[in-house]
Amino acid sequence: MTLTAAAHADHGMSGRMKVLLALILTGQFMAVLDASIVNVAIPTIRLDLRASGSDLQLIVAGYVIAYAVLLITGARLGNRFGFRKAFLWGLVLFTAASFACGVAPSSQALIVVRAIQGAGAALMVPQVFSLIQRNFTGSARAQALSTWAAALALGGLVGQVLGGVLVSADLFGAGWRPVFLVNVPVGLVLLVASRRLLPLDQPAPARPLDVGGLISLAAAVLLLVVPLVLGHEQGWPAWMLGSLVLSVVAIVVFGLIERSVERRGGAPLIAERVLRAPGMSAALIAIVLALAAYGGFLFTFTQHLQGGLRDTALQAGLTFVPLAAGFALSSLNWRRLPSRWHQLVIPSGCVIAAIGYLGVGLAISDGGTGGLLLPLALFTSGFGQGMAASPILTVALSRVAPQDAPDASGVLTTVIQLGLVTGVATFGSLFLTEAVVPEPHPTASAMALTLWLIVAALVACAIASVAMVRAQSATVVVEFDPETIEVEDTGDVA
Repeated sequence: MTLTAAAHADHGMSGRMKVLLALILTGQFMAVLDASIVNVAIPTIRLDLRASGSDLQLIVAGYVIAYAVLLITGARLGNRFGFRKAFLWGLVLFTAASFACGVAPSSQALIVVRAIQGAGAALMVPQVFSLIQRNFTGSARAQALSTWAAALALGGLVGQVLGGVLVSADLFGAGWRPVFLVNVPVGLVLLVASRRLLPLDQPAPARPLDVGGLISLAAAVLLLVVPLVLGHEQGWPAWMLGSLVLSVVAIVVFGLIERSVERRGGAPLIAERVLRAPGMSAALIAIVLALAAYGGFLFTFTQHLQGGLRDTALQAGLTFVPLAAGFALSSLNWRRLPSRWHQLVIPSGCVIAAIGYLGVGLAISDGGTGGLLLPLALFTSGFGQGMAASPILTVALSRVAPQDAPDASGVLTTVIQLGLVTGVATFGSLFLTEAVVPEPHPTASAMALTLWLIVAALVACAIASVAMVRAQSATVVVEFDPETIEVEDTGDVA
């Protein structure tokens, strides 16, 4: 009996299905964890490898850039070669790159292998949702999706804390390296078990790869991010300003390529008809602003804790627990609200998060530890961020025609990751520039300025999300439930 048949027969989750779910979610968990585990290790990496502030930003952002740009292509490779095979090859690449990260001799080498690690995640992660769709039905699918959502939320929480534990433990005198090497034994065990236990599947009719779109999108992202990261250290030389201009040109070229591919009946990475869906443009703006604020805060506040307050890696990791707990609480429970309230969740979350970050700024204004106000403010900001970020996929897709759901899902999840990159590049550069200004508490002053701009981004996000809701309300389109429709999955939203 196949797993799908078992689901029909039992109307629940059999032991074999639980094993399947545990395997694929372990891979998902590692990929999410590695986006955050590095944050608290950054100051140690800086000292050990004598890395510059720009190097540190690229170590964090390089993983997410590769992950974001390759997500849709990874999903299509799963359709072309089979989800099991794509998951296994993605796991091999991710595990090998994790080992390379752990033994990297320089910051430049670490940047390169972090990008390769992100490519492995982009190949592995999309297959998780696809395997759930094709092997679970009914109540078993609902259980699997709930567990999948919990793994996404807990990955960020565990990453922050585990990173602090591993760095502080200084295992075998390895310092920061275990934050990457911990993936190796887990990945090897997972690889052996997955080869034996993952169900075989036949490749589906393949959607063609959009190579031109992939290359032009990657070029646009790199031309934008690299000068933002390097500019503050190198005094904004002419070539960096030229790079920013060329990024706009690359985006225009990308748009022309996508339009050409769509007109020829191909499968562009971003279909023009998706962008014309009610409220979609406003949704994309809201996504970038919300995730940029979140990613930028994680990067900069870590620098303040360990660079300004001289916290240990463990202390810094534990400081983030209230934020991650608030994020997990709201992101896992917002669906419990009446459906008529769902469209108000995103702007409300932005406002709550902004209030929380104002509280963080107040707590650290004197250069101190913030007392009890800091964890309360962090919980509030995390709760608001979870309300703003988690529902965006469902709400944005609620007025998309069902036949466009795969493309729309791909666009949204890719932009989510690009929002994180933008936050690390922009807010990170601002913080690192201001942190060297002569002040009694330079990192606190830099963090305060950064927080004001993060709050401004969240207010703009609230405005954009309201515009999205109004555009959707003005149009009547057949709605669907994103959890039940068969879509081309492209990863997670966290």
